[in-house]
Amino acid sequence: MHPNPAYRAPGRDRNLAFARDRGFGTLALNGPAGPLLSHVPVLIAPDGQSADLHLVRSNPIARAALPAPAVIAVSGPDGYVSPDWYGMADQVPTWNYVAVHLRGTLTALPESGMRDMLDRQSAAFEAGLAPKPAWTLDKMTAEARDRMMRQILPFRLHIEEVAGTWKLSQNKPDEVRLRASERLPEGMGSDLALLAGLMRDPPGA
Repeated sequence: MHPNPAYRAPGRDRNLAFARDRGFGTLALNGPAGPLLSHVPVLIAPDGQSADLHLVRSNPIARAALPAPAVIAVSGPDGYVSPDWYGMADQVPTWNYVAVHLRGTLTALPESGMRDMLDRQSAAFEAGLAPKPAWTLDKMTAEARDRMMRQILPFRLHIEEVAGTWKLSQNKPDEVRLRASERLPEGMGSDLALLAGLMRDPPGA
């Protein structure tokens, strides 16, 4: 997380809502030979106290000694900001972005809970595609479904700390930040239109 408090304003609820809407993050924990990382869909509980995920059995994290401290990093829009866009002298290039870190303890769940987790995950993500009829596991043949489920395992991160960085040029005068936001879609990064919109109206501003 960025140390500048100007970029840390949204608070726990806004950060959790952002992570919940993104639905995807990088799970990290320490392994015997160094950090272990895995990119996973994440389903955050309504109360924000936990996040459910699943891993293939062959994933090194699935074979790690658990419970263990872990973090899920959820990345949002990001983009390069040219100093020429500010209209101010003596500026330097930077990269604006949004990211949320969920820290806590990763535990393995009973394998018997795998079907329930998949049902909840698919229901949550399919809801975002409405009015398309929701896909469910029942659309698979029993043989294919059972074979797939034997390959994955359920896990839960018990969330103990939520922190977010919303680096949106809040350290610049409003008119300077707005000028940069207008030019941002010309640049490089991901979800530049969304990032520009956040720069125009930063959370907590």
